[in-house]
Amino acid sequence: MRRLINVYSRDHILLDKATVTLYEDIQEFWVAERDHDAEVVACGALHVMWEDLAEVRTLAVDPSLKGSGVGHLLLEKLLNTARWLGVRRIFCLTFEVEFFTKHGFTEIGDTPVDGDVYSELLRSFDEGVAEFLGLERVKPNTLGNSRMLLHL
Repeated sequence: MRRLINVYSRDHILLDKATVTLYEDIQEFWVAERDHDAEVVACGALHVMWEDLAEVRTLAVDPSLKGSGVGHLLLEKLLNTARWLGVRRIFCLTFEVEFFTKHGFTEIGDTPVDGDVYSELLRSFDEGVAEFLGLERVKPNTLGNSRMLLHL
């Protein structure tokens, strides 16, 4: 996973994650492995933010496999996991608008939560939640990204 994330974070397509964060969040990740050598060729995480809201994070595919469908399969796994958990809205912050649009995501402007939930989310120490909320301190990380939402 580290290798895949590094490929995209170097080009500012994905936000970099500290390795300790990957270990802390490992239970949120699904991976795709190559059959003949079990090498991880794609990864993605589903982070539940609220009772009906989750975020797709760190979706990355080995560049040599782009266009093969593995990213679509992995995103479908994340969406099915969200359904299983009872989550009804999925958020992502991405440069890959076309990819997510193919799965029903639409671009949004504001943070899609009411004031009470927004106030509760402000208590989170998670940087991804800060990015979701559009807090000033994380704006440099999110410049150029599109905010997208899917209703399941």
